[in-house]
Amino acid sequence: MNTIDHRFAKNWWKYLLSILIVVVYCLPLYVLVTMALKKMTDTSSRLQLPTSLYWGNFTELFAEGSIGRALLNTAIITIATVAIEVILGCMAAYPLARHRSRFNSLINAIMMGVMMIPPLSILVGVYSTLISMHATSTYWGMIIVSAAFGLPMPIYFFTKFIRTIPRSLDEASQIDGCNTLQTFFYIILPQLKPAIATIVILNGVGMWNEYGYSLYILQKPEMYTLTLTISQYFSSGANNLNGAAAAACVATLPMILMFLFLQKYFIKGTADSAVKG
Repeated sequence: MNTIDHRFAKNWWKYLLSILIVVVYCLPLYVLVTMALKKMTDTSSRLQLPTSLYWGNFTELFAEGSIGRALLNTAIITIATVAIEVILGCMAAYPLARHRSRFNSLINAIMMGVMMIPPLSILVGVYSTLISMHATSTYWGMIIVSAAFGLPMPIYFFTKFIRTIPRSLDEASQIDGCNTLQTFFYIILPQLKPAIATIVILNGVGMWNEYGYSLYILQKPEMYTLTLTISQYFSSGANNLNGAAAAACVATLPMILMFLFLQKYFIKGTADSAVKG
């Protein structure tokens, strides 16, 4: 028995467990795609492949026009929110990582504490404040609320990551005449690409799938995001599961493409933060 066969025979249960995990994660996507490619009148099992591909659910979806508007709304809110979280998170994390003090330790503790608070637990207060600011059914109202809830995690993550970067680089740049901002933008920021990709994926997916606050803040149909648009397929009268599946396929595709594009940075960023942090 060669080395490969011996390794497989010894670790066969690990391969079996890996296959089971892949099946469990891929099964919902398989059901989603098969339902999107079936007619509403098709009563076959959801695990059964369609006898013929039916694209009517997708054509009806784009003919209505709501999915295109929802894609645009979701993209604007997600990109703006993640951009604020990344920019402010990096800039706030740099002094927290480089200056060890009781005050900075307190700030880090507060960040951790805020992360433990469920956002929906303070929905009433946030919603009443937005009403007084006339910020409901607006992009900026949704963005500032989402960014406020999402900022603690990037700050904490970037702080841990920056601490792994040698201080000697800061000192060398200061000897060369760089001030603090120049050191951050020219020395520190380029090394944060893996961490930034990690935050973009984690917070971007979370924002793309956000439903709780969107349901209350974005009340006008023209401001609906993807999750709100998909929820319109379900009502007390009838449920269009096939149309909802087609809309979910369209909503999922951008996130899959983003992960495929950023996966090497994501893996490096999570590995570095785990090993060095």
